[in-house]
Amino acid sequence: MDEQAIKLFRGQVQRELLEDIVPFWLTHVTDSKNGGFIGWMYNNLTLDPDCPKGLILNARLLWTFSALARFTKDKRCLQMAGYAYRTLLDDFWDPRYGGAFWSIRPSGRPINTQKKTYGQAFLVYGLAEYYLLTQEPQALSLAKQLFERIEIHAWDETHEGYFEVLDQDWMLAGTQQLSGEDLEAPKSMNTHLHILEAYTNLYKAWKSPWVAKQIGRLLEIFRRHITDPRTRHFRLFFDAAWNPLGRDISFGHDIEGSWLLHQAAEALGEPAVLERTVSLSLEIAQAVYEKGIDARLGLIYESDGDGRLNREMHFWCQAEAVVGFINAFQLDGRDYFLETARKIWQFIEAYQIDKQHGEWFWKVDADGRPDDAMPKISEWKCPYHNSRACIETIQRLTALLQQPLEKEQTTTR
Repeated sequence: MDEQAIKLFRGQVQRELLEDIVPFWLTHVTDSKNGGFIGWMYNNLTLDPDCPKGLILNARLLWTFSALARFTKDKRCLQMAGYAYRTLLDDFWDPRYGGAFWSIRPSGRPINTQKKTYGQAFLVYGLAEYYLLTQEPQALSLAKQLFERIEIHAWDETHEGYFEVLDQDWMLAGTQQLSGEDLEAPKSMNTHLHILEAYTNLYKAWKSPWVAKQIGRLLEIFRRHITDPRTRHFRLFFDAAWNPLGRDISFGHDIEGSWLLHQAAEALGEPAVLERTVSLSLEIAQAVYEKGIDARLGLIYESDGDGRLNREMHFWCQAEAVVGFINAFQLDGRDYFLETARKIWQFIEAYQIDKQHGEWFWKVDADGRPDDAMPKISEWKCPYHNSRACIETIQRLTALLQQPLEKEQTTTR
């Protein structure tokens, strides 16, 4: 891809971020009646005022507005990051046991008081980003406290890894299921991926040897247990001893994981770990490229254990694919990785972006038709994936554009 094509690609992503995603979330997400953020918005922008509010949306909003404020220097994003921070502390934080409730009523009363490891990890992720933005000591202190509680209560000393669900008092829950979409399983790829993501961000803010040790352990867990050595796809669910449960493949998590693993290894800074992780990241990206791309060049949602494809195109999968394939190109320069990222962005612009109401459709079918029944905002529909993809893409394409100049400067010194 030549310089002009890369500049065009970058410009398209930048416009989407600044003219659609950021204005949408600044305008639509606050709850004017109850305070905090709304729990549910239908695709046509009507609200469900009685819908519970979830930790995942709120923690991701803290990360998103903090990251956007750092990237854009937009004071409105800074204000919203502060609002998200206060909302989490006022409405979600458990004053008795620490950590955050899984869900609350619009009035603020807790509904599900469990400490699901996935949710606590996203709060660590958001708090670390808010600290990087503001240098607020309390935010880092709370992130450290959550890290320690996760390590003390969720870490499996026998087989390593993290259990899925703890009760309000941080004791292991009887049911180990993240959501109704997931298997009843004590360990999952998804939770481990987002703990890794959170700890990588925490390590940027707090160079703790304990955090570094756990990042290294998580990378090894992905290498030894989660990644199928034959297919190079992630296994999704496991028993406590890491025996796989089920054979489904999530192409979106594969490609997301390919770049998050590399990011974690880079942050850790250990050459041998980085070398192993680069190799693994490229193998995962190649496997997704070979099996997970639709003829329209969007990323297929998933495959079952018998190889049957679910050809729906989910918004978060497309977003992560753009970053994942650019990352793969940056690692070894195979042109088709960068070209695939660009074509998936073209798919996003053609089919995934809601040009009537703003933001992105949750999913479209194999013919590009949106599912209007899916929400625009919900516990699981938030700006974390697409805003992060835009930020990462702009930064990575800018780095690619600077490389020839850097080489020229080196030659002429």
